[in-house]
Amino acid sequence: MEKEKLYVIKIGGNIIDDEQKLSSFLKDFAQIFGASSHPFRSRGLLVHGGGKLATKMAAQLGIEQQMVDGRRITDAETLKIVTMVYAGLINKNIVAQLQSNGCNALGLSGADGNTIKSHKRGSNSALGGGIDYGFVGDVDAVNTGLLQSLLAQQIAVVLAPITHDGNGLLLNTNADTIAQETAKALSNVYDVELIYSFEKSGVLLDVNDEASVVATLTPTYYQELKEKQLIFAGMIPKLDNAFAAINSGVSKVIIGKAEELQQLINGNSGTAIVNA
Repeated sequence: MEKEKLYVIKIGGNIIDDEQKLSSFLKDFAQIFGASSHPFRSRGLLVHGGGKLATKMAAQLGIEQQMVDGRRITDAETLKIVTMVYAGLINKNIVAQLQSNGCNALGLSGADGNTIKSHKRGSNSALGGGIDYGFVGDVDAVNTGLLQSLLAQQIAVVLAPITHDGNGLLLNTNADTIAQETAKALSNVYDVELIYSFEKSGVLLDVNDEASVVATLTPTYYQELKEKQLIFAGMIPKLDNAFAAINSGVSKVIIGKAEELQQLINGNSGTAIVNA
């Protein structure tokens, strides 16, 4: 039996921080995945990052922020702020805008409905690399039954990057990772395509040339581009994660601009990462 199509879409800070871009994106999302859609239409699950608001609020409250290689060290006070901002203001703002566009949506953190369980990252773990990231969580399990139940009711799920450990502890978790782990877990039930939307048009051969998009990236071609040092270093972790998702059941990963959501879904924009 053919699996139903599901798109797991991750939007980053460049969209979250821009009211006009966010509003336009959510209109597009609602048009494609809204409740008034045909009952056999594809399902949509949205994962969002945090943007700059948490950093701004921390500064206003005099809470110093530490970043290591672009990753936030989450101390106890910062955890309070990111929980309020990510799972509160940003998440509910997105949900309210989707409702205003006729798309019934439900915003969840990992603790809600036991959606995503994680464990506190240890400094001696592979991801810790000797650094104490504080209250940062690495994903252990995704509640696919709950998500499937909501999606079946034509409810667009909006996931905030806050998880829990099952013992009452909330944890700050990388939104790219949440998108990847959710897509992997749901690939047992759906034909999942994972879309990472960011500020570039896709994977570029020349980081300064938006027209140099690689339309399709296979493992062989990726290795070739890496050996020739034609892949921007900052993209390598994202692409490694994309291929890890492909190897775990996700049918396709698409990287491109959030402003071109329909084109990304249609295959007319961005970079498609595939296994063959």
